[in-house]
Amino acid sequence: MSQSLLATLERRRLVAQVSDRAGLDAHLAHGPQAVYAGFDPTAPSLQVGNLVPLLMLRRFQLAGHYPVAVLGGATGAIGDPSGRTEERSLNDAATIESWLVGISGQVERFIDTGSERGLIVNNMDWTRDIGVIAFLRDVGKHFSVNAMIQRDFVRSRLEREGTGISYTEFSYMLLQAHDFLELARRHDCRVQIGGADQWGNILSGIDLVRRVLRKPAYALSMPLIARADGTKFGKSAGGSVWLDSSRTSPYAFYQFWLNTADGDVVDYLRVFTLLDMDAVDMAAAAVAERPSQRDAQRLLAREVTRLVHGDEAARSAQRIAEALFRGDVRTLGRDDLMQLEQDGMDATCITPGTGLLAALNAAGLAKSNAAARRLVDAKGVRLNGQTVTDPGLSLDAGSALCGRYHVVRRGRKSWHLIVLEA
Repeated sequence: MSQSLLATLERRRLVAQVSDRAGLDAHLAHGPQAVYAGFDPTAPSLQVGNLVPLLMLRRFQLAGHYPVAVLGGATGAIGDPSGRTEERSLNDAATIESWLVGISGQVERFIDTGSERGLIVNNMDWTRDIGVIAFLRDVGKHFSVNAMIQRDFVRSRLEREGTGISYTEFSYMLLQAHDFLELARRHDCRVQIGGADQWGNILSGIDLVRRVLRKPAYALSMPLIARADGTKFGKSAGGSVWLDSSRTSPYAFYQFWLNTADGDVVDYLRVFTLLDMDAVDMAAAAVAERPSQRDAQRLLAREVTRLVHGDEAARSAQRIAEALFRGDVRTLGRDDLMQLEQDGMDATCITPGTGLLAALNAAGLAKSNAAARRLVDAKGVRLNGQTVTDPGLSLDAGSALCGRYHVVRRGRKSWHLIVLEA
């Protein structure tokens, strides 16, 4: 089971480093083992980059192991300095607690916690009551400052003029190592997974478990995801792509994946879906043979949206995309249109009864009423799927989709949502 799992992970290019390959193979082959990854509440929601460790935990669970997701109520209050060039802003306890609630719900979509098959914990539970003296004596004494300042993120901060690193952030690696120790004590969890930028912190935890419990511990890191063109993964034109549907609608989420470049789509299918490699290989062949059809991108968008938001949301996002592509928006329901209003399309609110020309002007689809009239006369405007020929048309609830929405298309590709004020 273990060799098959690790071989599959490597085939999917999900393994950057392993602390002890032979030891980890033997440990996993010995039966179901606890495997953990941490998620700090640095925002109200996780974002698409967090899907890599979330799905890795899911892969371990599907292989028969016991995933443990550690929510960073304590570490999130400190802030992980890894990969950062400046100090994080510290959030208050109430903010962190509210963020943890939402993040916990997102993690639950990936980890089956029923029948004691998986676990979601908060590291504040074992950190809150530990005293400073006890922490320094029992944890801090096992760490060499000489070794700690050799960590890449510490050296880069120390060498950067005018920055440096506070003791608060410097202590983060001790807290993360302490998490590993506590999980080993409480759940016999001796495998940690994380991004490649976490490697130094993870190794500190391995060392602490070995020193205190006299037991071996193991680590597996995953490569950081980057786009083929060198731009940062996880951003869209509107900013970060969130797992929270109220921050990034399922349609906008679907569109993010649908817009994946040909050079990235096969890698993303390996990393961000649970499709078997035969299906991924078929998608790769489709990209090579018929790239213009974008079958692989549709497969990617559907699968990731389904994993994060569920089957119905994925169907809705696909329905919206098909309706806009074919120009038949009359098939869209209220929930679909509300998604477009949220962040899927540029939108403008108007008073019911506003004239079409004034609405086009207000929406920025024409520079003036006269320009809007010329656009209508040239049959360059479609309203709710129909070409408009009457420039004197008024936009009201009777002609609106679901009594409130007018979907406007100017030319072939410019879409806008006009929403009647309630």
